[in-house]
Amino acid sequence: MIVDKSPQGSPGWLAARVGIPTASNFDKIVTTKGEPSKQAIKYMFQLAAERITGKKEETYQNAAMTRGIEMESEARAMYELVTGDTVEQVGVCYPDKKKLWGCSPDGLIGDEGALEVKCPTSAVHVGYLIEGVLPIDYFQQVQGQLLVTARHHVDFMSYYPGLKPLIIRVAPDDKFIASLKKELINFCKELDRITDKIKEI
Repeated sequence: MIVDKSPQGSPGWLAARVGIPTASNFDKIVTTKGEPSKQAIKYMFQLAAERITGKKEETYQNAAMTRGIEMESEARAMYELVTGDTVEQVGVCYPDKKKLWGCSPDGLIGDEGALEVKCPTSAVHVGYLIEGVLPIDYFQQVQGQLLVTARHHVDFMSYYPGLKPLIIRVAPDDKFIASLKKELINFCKELDRITDKIKEI
């Protein structure tokens, strides 16, 4: 694994993610069943444009999303308090020197773990607590982090101040990860072709 330690949200971090598929968007490439997603082409066109312009396309953030980002450090501190583990903050992780795809976990833990934090609204957090499992909306992202980092597990944490945090340890789903890797390889080959074609126009 190759690690870029540019702080998340910084210009260096954005530059490290330009033109490559990242785990937070793996759901646009593959469904939870490991099948190709109908969103793949649009995402591919976005990444091709980023490669040519050299700029990361800005994504929409509502008030809840902004609040969630601002609370990540508080959530990390709570995780360390609850588990006794130390969280190492990183920028972008790549599986190897080719840097064909990557992920930005909210931390690495020792040699075997990673952390993914979400800070949803109170109602959503309570729903997560009641279900007590990894929310399906983040399945591809978390499994994608396991593919990229080759870690033993990812601890998914949902946090809301004043309420009990939810921490779910997620192991690799080998069957899904095999499908994800296959789709990523195909996606990146087509992304190269599309990018070259645009340059020739």
